Amino acid sequence: MNIQMITKLLTDAGIEENEAKIEVKMLLEHFCHYTELDRCKGVELSDNQLDILRQKAELRIETRLPVQYIIGEAYFMGEWFKVTPDVLIPRDETEILVRKAIGIVKEERAKNVLDIGTGSGCIACTIAKNTEAVVLGVDISSDALRIALDNVTRLGINNRAVFRKSDLFSKVREGEKFDMIISNPPYIPSGTELQLEVRHEPPEALFAEENGLEYYRKITEQAPEFLNNEGWLMFELGLGEAGAVKQFMEQKFKNIEIIKDLAGIDRVIYGQII
Repeated sequence: MNIQMITKLLTDAGIEENEAKIEVKMLLEHFCHYTELDRCKGVELSDNQLDILRQKAELRIETRLPVQYIIGEAYFMGEWFKVTPDVLIPRDETEILVRKAIGIVKEERAKNVLDIGTGSGCIACTIAKNTEAVVLGVDISSDALRIALDNVTRLGINNRAVFRKSDLFSKVREGEKFDMIISNPPYIPSGTELQLEVRHEPPEALFAEENGLEYYRKITEQAPEFLNNEGWLMFELGLGEAGAVKQFMEQKFKNIEIIKDLAGIDRVIYGQII
């Protein structure tokens, strides 16, 4: 058996060809320490390495576990973050949100950021690592917060990104104010049928009531109490939710802008408190 045959195992199981090639590369690098440079040099894989690769590919097929959970890591904004089924896998769309947030934080010289529903901490850690701001990440899941703390240590930004167990703003202290509140909240309408791989991710981080709008509404209503003057509120958007979220924000925010992703989908919304 060779790499091409193992890749075919994945494609025969219904995984798109380009995705299968990427997943094989990830498995090779993580479990076999075999890089693209090794391939270019013509380094051959040992029988043992191929056997390990085949076993991990078969695990992927049998369980439909996302490859990031199998290797325990996900790549986001130039860094590898620890991930388990206790947290969402960081996605490319979220990089749009974080890049814009970093730009605003730097331009406004923001000092304090609140990340609601922090999960793996990828948003909080990336903002903290690339700006002078201190970021507080909150999440209702103790398991997720343990992963976030591991990622702080990985990135060497202790005391720059800090975490607290909180249901939205419930444990944000009286008088605690922020220059920015950012969130990639649960936004899939409850009852939506998901792909097999996505079903392994924590449902509490995926689903929301009110046709997916529950947390946008709740956060927008409470955010002004915790924002400094001229503070910013930012969200990642679910498909088709931009109009409703903008209506929520128009009650208490100005300078509202929407950013589209590469597919032309409204993906990020942000505005400044009135």
